[in-house]
Amino acid sequence: MTGAAPRPTLEAVAARAGVSRATVSRVVNGGDGVREPLAARVRRAVEELGYVPNQAARSLVTRRHDAVAVVVAEPESRVFADPFFALQLRGISKELAAHDNQLVLLLTEGRDDHARVARYLSGGHVDGALVFSLHLDDPLPGLIQQARIPTVFGGRPGWRGGRGDVVYVDSDNRGGAREAVRHLMGLGRSRVAHITGALDQTSAVDRLDGYRDVMGDAEPRWIAEGDFTPGGGERAMRGLLDRCPDVDAVFAANDLTAAGALRVLRERGRRVPQDVAVIGFDDMLPVAEQTDPPLTTVRQDIEEMGRLMARLLLRGPAAEPASVVLPTTLVRRGSA
Repeated sequence: MTGAAPRPTLEAVAARAGVSRATVSRVVNGGDGVREPLAARVRRAVEELGYVPNQAARSLVTRRHDAVAVVVAEPESRVFADPFFALQLRGISKELAAHDNQLVLLLTEGRDDHARVARYLSGGHVDGALVFSLHLDDPLPGLIQQARIPTVFGGRPGWRGGRGDVVYVDSDNRGGAREAVRHLMGLGRSRVAHITGALDQTSAVDRLDGYRDVMGDAEPRWIAEGDFTPGGGERAMRGLLDRCPDVDAVFAANDLTAAGALRVLRERGRRVPQDVAVIGFDDMLPVAEQTDPPLTTVRQDIEEMGRLMARLLLRGPAAEPASVVLPTTLVRRGSA
């Protein structure tokens, strides 16, 4: 039985390239000051020997870990059941991989997890954090601020004590909601109800505000609180039909909520869109194209939001990154 072949060292690469160990270290760690012919010899030697940098030693030299924490302020059961999170994580993962960075996923099941996440971020394990799905009473922003690491947030900040210099990526939630409600009214609908998302999140508040911008005189009974889940959409739709049986249109805060509402409308014998027109928000194709009928919805580019979050973080403080709000568009299908 033979042992594994010894791992190539910096000294071996230096000997193969005919340069000093310090020169190899600068090339491998992306430093400056090495003439291109020498750098090319080093890269060739690295490839020939199959040299892999020792990440721990490299971190000591460069103060970088090439790893980014992605903090989702939701329990595991929600994250893996909602395609929104899969799309956003895919965008983040693609951007980090393109820059040879690792993604470290951190989820919060409860308050005890906030302290755990804060300890991890303060421990110097990652170069920065991407944080999304925050709730208004969430302690994470303050804990992350104490960790003193670069951070980009997904969604407009709305937590208590939020600073004006917070960098975030969001969609035009309020404008998209206005477009959805105007479309419903343009169809001749006059009793337009709204099923909200979780109102401790700024995206839900912004969509409710957009609804109110258009339906300024909307009756309070036309607004039902949901939680961005199909079950929440079902409960809210039942309540709406019980107290407003003449409702003729529904703007739902997201596609999952709309899917739940559609199920209840079908159970109650309401035809969509003939009796009740329905519009969602997100345009998550696994949901919007599979409902019956296919869902008219406001599209936000969820995967691009993830990409932009990672891109802003990787630029670093020298680039003075500014927050980004992406436009939305109405996608018409059979429900409205």
